[in-house]
Amino acid sequence: MQEKSLRVLEFNKIKEKLKFYAVTSGGKELIDNLMPYNTCFEVRNKLKESNEALDILIKKGSPPFEGLYDVRDGLNRAEKDGVLTAEQLLRIGAMLRCARRFKDYIPKEEDEISYPKLKDLAYILTPIKALEQEIENAIVSEEEISDRASATLFRIRKSLKEKNASVREKINGIVRANSKFLQDSLYTMRGDRYVLPVKTEYKGAVPGLVHDQSSSGATLFIEPMSLVNLNNEIKELFLKEKAEIERILTELSGKVSDNIEECVNNSKILLELDFIFAKGKYASSLNAICPEISEDRSFDIIQVRHPLIDPKIVVPSDIYLGKEFTAIMITGPNTGGKTVMLKTVGLVHLMALSGLLIPARDGSTVSFFKEVFADIGDEQSIEQSLSTFSSHMTNIVTIMENADEDSLVLFDELGSGTDPVEGAALAVSIIDTLRDRGTRLIATTHYSELKGYALKTEGIENASVEFDLETLRPTYRLLIGVPGKSNAFEISRRLGLSNDVISKAKDYMSDENLQFEDLIRELQEKSILANRDAREAKKIKLEAEDIKKKYEEKLNRLEEVRDKAYEEARRDARDIVANAKDEADDILKAMRELEKLGIEQGGRKRLEEERKKLKDGLEERENSLYKMKENQGEVMEKVTLGMEVFLPSLNQKVIVISMPDSRGEVQVEAGIMKINVKLKDLRKSNGVPEKKEKKAREVKINFRSIESRVDLRGMDSEEACYTTDKYLDDAYLGNLSEVVVVHGKGTGVLRNAINNMLKRHPHVKSYRLGVYGEGGDGVTIVNLK
Repeated sequence: MQEKSLRVLEFNKIKEKLKFYAVTSGGKELIDNLMPYNTCFEVRNKLKESNEALDILIKKGSPPFEGLYDVRDGLNRAEKDGVLTAEQLLRIGAMLRCARRFKDYIPKEEDEISYPKLKDLAYILTPIKALEQEIENAIVSEEEISDRASATLFRIRKSLKEKNASVREKINGIVRANSKFLQDSLYTMRGDRYVLPVKTEYKGAVPGLVHDQSSSGATLFIEPMSLVNLNNEIKELFLKEKAEIERILTELSGKVSDNIEECVNNSKILLELDFIFAKGKYASSLNAICPEISEDRSFDIIQVRHPLIDPKIVVPSDIYLGKEFTAIMITGPNTGGKTVMLKTVGLVHLMALSGLLIPARDGSTVSFFKEVFADIGDEQSIEQSLSTFSSHMTNIVTIMENADEDSLVLFDELGSGTDPVEGAALAVSIIDTLRDRGTRLIATTHYSELKGYALKTEGIENASVEFDLETLRPTYRLLIGVPGKSNAFEISRRLGLSNDVISKAKDYMSDENLQFEDLIRELQEKSILANRDAREAKKIKLEAEDIKKKYEEKLNRLEEVRDKAYEEARRDARDIVANAKDEADDILKAMRELEKLGIEQGGRKRLEEERKKLKDGLEERENSLYKMKENQGEVMEKVTLGMEVFLPSLNQKVIVISMPDSRGEVQVEAGIMKINVKLKDLRKSNGVPEKKEKKAREVKINFRSIESRVDLRGMDSEEACYTTDKYLDDAYLGNLSEVVVVHGKGTGVLRNAINNMLKRHPHVKSYRLGVYGEGGDGVTIVNLK
């Protein structure tokens, strides 16, 4: 990818924002080196990594990177058998602790949601608990070794404390005895030795060694002779302590060296994970999604937003290319957003090709381009004698030399800076040449000739940025299929220019141009209405398809439960009948035994008759299990909620839990099943009084297919509130007590809209933001009534 395109499209600014979310200098280094990947396989893998990081951040909160540093320098030193400092060892211990905790942070295999990419990386991590524990026990801070590091160090420091206590006690006595010879009644330290501030004129009164003199010369710092031996002993203990600390650091460095391969590997994996989770955190701040990657050089990006513009003011737009047409000609007034749209398309592709999630709606697709070329902005140079036209043409020449069928080319104000006729002709020629190569391109222009060229040329589509004549402001929305209009006359009229002047101006224009402008206006008005209706229709269609899919799943599940219940009932009935037959045969056998013992001959005949009668009765009952008892009981013409009725098809009593619908069907509860039946198939249950109407909560439908969470990321506030309201209705009917609303962090606009809606929702008992392990501020936990 050309460095110039990355700079013009401001990809470096994206990397600077991304670095804010990295913990280590190594992670920031990986971000500095981030570039679009060379193969579609790599792009898809990196996008999956970023998406998994975003998902797990929402569900489990921030990863356990506390205390993680880039420890490559320390590991390089240990690999060469060097002695590490306490600071380096402490950071290596923190790195090992992060590696151990991260393996627990990633969900296990048995968990419902899988993160294959992150699990593969976590699997490579090798916890070294023993070394981690030794470093933690031995080193307190970057400059302090713990007393527990070794028994020898403990004894040395204990002796030091005792010696220091003895010296302080003794020197306090010396201070009291010689206070008249001292500048101040206190002692001080010089070079780790206890000394007294003696006045110069009394230096003979306090025998000892002179260590220092004040700047004025009035004070000598003398070590009393009685303290020399004690100070010497303390000095020796300090040297022993230093030697023991060196020995401890050498020993720990050796253990790091013994595990150097595992430590180096853990460090590399954690730096990579830091980089991946930085991408996830940045995606959360953008409310970004994972796009599909197309290899046919077409893309369709839905409600895309420029990632560097304030989310509060940025206007999302749809843009697509590559299916019905391979080039787009964007026209419209200045400051209308044409250049922003060009940069958005280019930057979003660079982000996706670098493994970053993009600020758009779910279902968006970007294409795998090997090169993205951009000629945007004015780079005229006085030193190089380049005019605006020359600077543009220099860039265009480079693009023409390198662009091919795997390239996306973005031209801003193509052909500008020179004679309009020649510039328009040159622009048409450039576009035709690139289209012949199969290059995908988007260009902005003010030339009317290019609008007409796009209208009559197959494979090129006009587009424009919408302009509101009422407010005289651009809306920044892109309208594909409609050429732009300058709106100069309308704007001038609304700003106060007289109609006479405008009429004269129109006289200077040809009738064809006026008609063309009027046609553009009509097309624009119709396109706006058509696009609005199309968006509404698409939204309704998606909702209908979603509802249809849900209810088909529910119906299939209910049918499975019903068939299973039928089969179990038949099996139980067959077992009962078989047991009854066996029991009858046993009774008959016993009677035959009795007959042999002397019962009269006529008894056998009667027994056979009873046996046949019993057998016929059992067989009749067995057959009745499979027949509909449609004519049994009184037909129900009217029912109420909670009424107990008889259902012949199941041969059992059921409870009515819904009133008849337009098709004459009611829903009834039969044990654990809830099924829809015709009202005419129900019969009055004799001898059983009707039950009172149950409370609404007792007749709720318990559909097991209701998810416990709803994901709103990528939606605008209105759609998110609508989706949440519908989901809460389903969850309430599904008898769920607690659900999770995933809205992401971002700017907080979506979260605030959802919370405002939850305050007034009739099904909501309470709600709160998620805590660590639940998704943090990116989710809201809702308790239902």
